[in-house]
Amino acid sequence: MSSVSNHSLAARQASGQASGHGFGTITGVFTPCVLTILGVIMFLRFGFVVGQAGVVGTIAIVLFSNAITLLTTLSLSAIATNTKVEGGGAYFLISRSLGAEFGGAIGLVFFAAQALSVAMYVIGFTEALLTYLPEGISPTLVASLTNVAVFGCVAIGAGWTLKIQFLILASVLVSLLSFYAGAWNAFDLETLARNRGPGFTGGETFWTMFALFFPAVTGIMAGANMSGDLRNPARSIPLGTLTAVFVTGLIYLSEAILIGGCRDREALITNNLVLSDIALMPVLIAAGVFAATISSALGSMMGAPRILQSLARDRLFRTLEPLGVGSGSNSEPRRAILVTFLISQAGILLADLNSIAPLITMAFLVTYGLLNLATFYESITKNPSYRPQFKFCHWTTSLAGAIGCGVVMLLIDWRWAFVSIALFAALHWYLSKIDLSADWGNVNSGLLFERTRKNLLKLEGELYHPKNWRPFVLALSGTGFSRPHLVVFGSWLTSKTGVLTLGQVIPGELDDRHQRRISQERLLHTMIGEHDLNAFPAVVVASDYVSGVEALVQCQGLGRLRPNVVLLGCPLSVDRMKTFGGLLRNLKGLSRSVVVLRRTDDPDDDWQPPSGTVDVWWRGRANGELMVLLAHLLLQNEHWRGRELRLLRVVDNKAGIEEVRKHLDGLLKEARIPGVTKVVVSKDSELAIQTTSRNAAFVFLGMQPPNPGDEEAFFYRTEKLAGGMSRVAFVQSAGGMRLES
Repeated sequence: MSSVSNHSLAARQASGQASGHGFGTITGVFTPCVLTILGVIMFLRFGFVVGQAGVVGTIAIVLFSNAITLLTTLSLSAIATNTKVEGGGAYFLISRSLGAEFGGAIGLVFFAAQALSVAMYVIGFTEALLTYLPEGISPTLVASLTNVAVFGCVAIGAGWTLKIQFLILASVLVSLLSFYAGAWNAFDLETLARNRGPGFTGGETFWTMFALFFPAVTGIMAGANMSGDLRNPARSIPLGTLTAVFVTGLIYLSEAILIGGCRDREALITNNLVLSDIALMPVLIAAGVFAATISSALGSMMGAPRILQSLARDRLFRTLEPLGVGSGSNSEPRRAILVTFLISQAGILLADLNSIAPLITMAFLVTYGLLNLATFYESITKNPSYRPQFKFCHWTTSLAGAIGCGVVMLLIDWRWAFVSIALFAALHWYLSKIDLSADWGNVNSGLLFERTRKNLLKLEGELYHPKNWRPFVLALSGTGFSRPHLVVFGSWLTSKTGVLTLGQVIPGELDDRHQRRISQERLLHTMIGEHDLNAFPAVVVASDYVSGVEALVQCQGLGRLRPNVVLLGCPLSVDRMKTFGGLLRNLKGLSRSVVVLRRTDDPDDDWQPPSGTVDVWWRGRANGELMVLLAHLLLQNEHWRGRELRLLRVVDNKAGIEEVRKHLDGLLKEARIPGVTKVVVSKDSELAIQTTSRNAAFVFLGMQPPNPGDEEAFFYRTEKLAGGMSRVAFVQSAGGMRLES
């Protein structure tokens, strides 16, 4: 088993994670979000979007995109205010809600998207810069040098990088003011009217434009990605991110209208620097382009390594563990920064801006969808630990966000959507196969609990109709290792249709036996895990064995979902039978069926049954119905398939053979259970049973508890009846089932 238990916390403490930078809302969240959102798409591709989709279509794209990011921000805010947020941003929040498997898969996908975002922003910066450089200079060379510079800045430290963001923000704001001033002078209502509708060319559609634009608004994670470096993440992430969403949304909506009213469609489609042409002072737009694209690249280069570092520290992928090491007092993820640089450089060498953007869109949509899904599950499970301080998120908004992300993925490009989901599913499957054990809780247990709670309440009034009878077996197995035949038989009966509880009684006083009870329960857990059993342990301390069994029988279960079959080992002495007889009578009084298992063989493998038939000796419905049903359940187990059920009865003379056989055949037919019937003529029923079933793999016989004082005679009678047969189950039925049901 691969375990991340306790390692994650230890790694974070050892590396100084707790110290952090202590950034506030403006510095750590709002400004990085705004600078990432108002980036390369706005300056270099927004005019193209307006030209293709038209003003109305662009407004729809902006509103639709912001609706998804707003819903996601609400979910992000709810989860961020419900838990102590450490480094890793969306990865940390999703993994702590949906579990290590979902978190690990989305962590890799989200990291890759952030790393490729660096390439997208660097390529955008290069496109803008090349217009001011002599012709013939290689774009790849310029982009690579820019990428190296971004890498160098971030490698120095997040503190230094974020200090220069206010200068960058000032440059962006000045460039926007220059654009608005120029647009005010150049705005023309007739031009706006001509550009109102779409004018798609070159195979473009509304959804290709949406895919091109959507990465612009994915900057909402820029602040969350810095979660480990924030002074108060629970306050800063909701406030800073929501403010950034509203401010940038208004900027994009106003720009769409102004751009559409300032230039004709051909100029919008063919000129990537149309904002510069519109601006009052074009040089300020150039400064804004450079500042915005570099700041976005810096933001992604800072965020992606922190996701990878958090993922590595959680030890979900052993090959990534070295990347969890931090440098300096602030635990800078310099190793992860290097990996991010290499991925972004690969993106620069292999792709262009238009091809990278849709891929990033899919990765972000998967991440946003899961973040919304995590919040949705947290809400509907009614987990008492889900107490977010952010009150403006409801399960309906989270569900709408998750559905919206899924629908948009399919509408943009269903092929890439399926590829993205398949990649995520493969990562999730891999993490599930290696059996992670994380030291944090997740919503899965809450979801299961809520579903189980509702189902138990429904079962309370419906469970005990004979048609719904299932074996709920309490096997008095001791430690399990001491009575393996009871564990094995109980598992055979319940593996597909029932519930198995392994019970143990520790004689003594609770004060003296408390620690032993804990250790014995742990041993039962270990055995259940080693044999992959579908079972629960139950250990009780009682003054004596009988009192302990009776306490377990009465207290196990919830409501009417409680043990209906008690599985016991057969006493091998008269003295034990004297105590055992009283227990059988009390269990009958408690309306519990009892199966007493007597086994004389000593197989090499307890889980491998012997060859032969499974014989049920019928003496009437009192115990017979339960015996036939248990035999049928036994034969449904994969270990017993291929063996034959025989329903047998002893009669005194031949005159009744035909009538009895028809009766037995009718029983099996009504019960819809395959098997054969046989009638044995004999005056000595014990001898007939031993002779007929001496080669059987298993034999079911009925019994009734002995009357007080008859325990010794009962012991010798059962011993004589079982004789030399290797495996015999004596069944005492409390009813509750019918074969014909």
